[in-house]
Amino acid sequence: MANTLWDIRAISYAGCAAQLFFFLFFISAEYYLLTIMSYDRYVAICKPLHYRTLMDSRACATMAAAAWGAGVLNSLLHTASTFSLPLCQGNVVNQFFCEIPQILKLSCSESNLREGVFIIFTISLAFGCFVFIVVSYVQIFIAVLRIPSEHGRHKAFSTCLPHLAVVSLFLSTAFFAYLKPLSVSSPSMDLMMVVLYSVVPPAVNPLIYSMRSQEVKDAVRKVITKCVSLAVSCPSFRIQDL
Repeated sequence: MANTLWDIRAISYAGCAAQLFFFLFFISAEYYLLTIMSYDRYVAICKPLHYRTLMDSRACATMAAAAWGAGVLNSLLHTASTFSLPLCQGNVVNQFFCEIPQILKLSCSESNLREGVFIIFTISLAFGCFVFIVVSYVQIFIAVLRIPSEHGRHKAFSTCLPHLAVVSLFLSTAFFAYLKPLSVSSPSMDLMMVVLYSVVPPAVNPLIYSMRSQEVKDAVRKVITKCVSLAVSCPSFRIQDL
């Protein structure tokens, strides 16, 4: 953001490493927290009588700490591995921030075996989280469809839809950004997809989650009504013809 405001295109070596670390840390922690939230929705809908026992404050704190700890470990491994490689292909990163694929292109080493192992481990862990989310929602949908009343089904679905929307947006953009075919890859396409998965989901998260709150809906409705009424009641002016 600062680079954009001041039109700065240079970043120090340490600043690039710090940027990569925090990017990986926050994006990993968000994904792990989304996985934990799917378990929370599963317990709330499939085991409502045991919810306060399974999801007490201690369990929530433990799972949150595990998510943040795993994010720190993941970002440390990748940052240390990436910046331990000698860089000799110039210093131009073809991205708006320091990203692993773009930094590896500057490496002198043709075979980045260690970073490849870490990437495979991260992909396996991410796939495991994805399978966990899918299984959780399959169980949730089965339980919801068994609810006899339409009001009960609607209430259960409304509980899950914000989380499901965020997960779908996050995963679809991230998967397409890194798993798209090379035939459709281009610098402009890479830039657009990275913006989508790194900027758009965090930006819309508060909106998606808060719109379930009736108080937020009422506040938004009042603001819109007030703006419309002000626009209607504002006096009009006639410009004198020359």
